[in-house]
Amino acid sequence: MKAAVFHGPGDVRIEEVPEPTAGAGEVKIRVLACSMCGTDLKIFRSGHFRISPPRVMGHEIAGEIVEIGAGVTGWAAGDRVQVIAAIPDGTCEECARGHQTVCLNQESMGYQYEGGFAEFMVVPPSVLAVDGMNRIPDGVGADEASVTEPLACVLNGQELAGVGPGDVVAVFGAGPIGCLHVRLARSRGAARIIMIEVNRERLQLAADLVHPDDTVCAEDGDIIEQVRKLTDGRGADVVITATAAGAAQEQALQIAAPRARISFFGGLPKDKPTITLDSNLVHYRELTIVGANGSSPAHNARALELIATGEVPVKDLISVRLPLDRVLDGLQIVAKGEAIKVTIEP
Repeated sequence: MKAAVFHGPGDVRIEEVPEPTAGAGEVKIRVLACSMCGTDLKIFRSGHFRISPPRVMGHEIAGEIVEIGAGVTGWAAGDRVQVIAAIPDGTCEECARGHQTVCLNQESMGYQYEGGFAEFMVVPPSVLAVDGMNRIPDGVGADEASVTEPLACVLNGQELAGVGPGDVVAVFGAGPIGCLHVRLARSRGAARIIMIEVNRERLQLAADLVHPDDTVCAEDGDIIEQVRKLTDGRGADVVITATAAGAAQEQALQIAAPRARISFFGGLPKDKPTITLDSNLVHYRELTIVGANGSSPAHNARALELIATGEVPVKDLISVRLPLDRVLDGLQIVAKGEAIKVTIEP
């Protein structure tokens, strides 16, 4: 079968590799759609300490079961399924406390296990053990289901930040994650949503799709002053930094209203992970800063339901669909920001 195999930084090859079979406790699926994200681009460029090449990439996975391994029950050939990316062990102290997103022994599809940029793949027992494979509801396309995983991460972030009815929500970043944050915040009852971006073309592309109430572009002047003007000087109740930019995290504190919650959703580059934080703003405004790290199996199940019910539409966010042999083209499109969401359809 064909697969996109990571051999090292800057070295991803479309290769013929042996087609897998389902062993005991495993399920084999035909990949119908596997979407791309910024993490795929980071792996392509710099690798990852948890990936030992060669490894098939891709972790936003939807497919159709073609083979059931011994001991697996409740599933049948022909079932369409969505697969989690981050796999908690379900047994460590953090998992026992209900904190599966920070599992001490977390594994991931496309890292320790072969990923979804392939014609076929095997879902390992560790995924099934934590209810990490979800049946795709009728009426939901495999392309839409492949966006479940990033939406699940967004759901985790907004739950941690307490996004709810009446909130003014400011979102830094107009990429696919920023777009999902806008749509999810709307579904959770946010009263007003402000999308903030440094690139005007990217901001316009996103705003035309997800329709935030206001947009703020760095090209139009100081971001902090623009947000303050839009909010009559008060600021936002929730600020989400859906971008890997330290400047956005610093600005987030400046535009936060009293008692606001700030989500450092996007991680920073490992060679520049620190920011200058005005501690007095946190102190005197009684601000809360929270992180957000991936999603749990339960987040995936709820995210797929949000897609199925139409509460968070995602199909129109997929602006580029490519065959498997154009994975490298997809990575370049992601790098240039020329699309909201790129999906590979093997």
